[in-house]
Amino acid sequence: MAEITEIFPHWGQAPEPLWREVLGRRLRALRADRDETLAQTAERAGISPQYLSEIERGRKEPSSEMIAALAGALDTTLADLTLAVTEELRRFSRVRVGSFTRAASGANVAGRSPAPPVALARAA
Repeated sequence: MAEITEIFPHWGQAPEPLWREVLGRRLRALRADRDETLAQTAERAGISPQYLSEIERGRKEPSSEMIAALAGALDTTLADLTLAVTEELRRFSRVRVGSFTRAASGANVAGRSPAPPVALARAA
């Protein structure tokens, strides 16, 4: 799915990270803070170490039940984990948005044309 982000470039900027990628980095950081192996955390969460590894690398999109199990296995709450991921995405967004400004005409300051408008289909 990483290919999808390459289809929609934002004026040459790096693509925004996917939620699952940021979640994976956060889970790995929590596990590392506890000095645990993949196997130890995965066992408590009730999943295989291989699956946890794929989640941590942002390759798999875990269900909400799986995220809750991992949060519990890492002694955090689903709310705190979700908040941490959301805050990281917002920080990235602020950096990206601050790196260019659009003029009133719709073109950005660098003079490049904006993306074409998306036409919405109307229900008959």
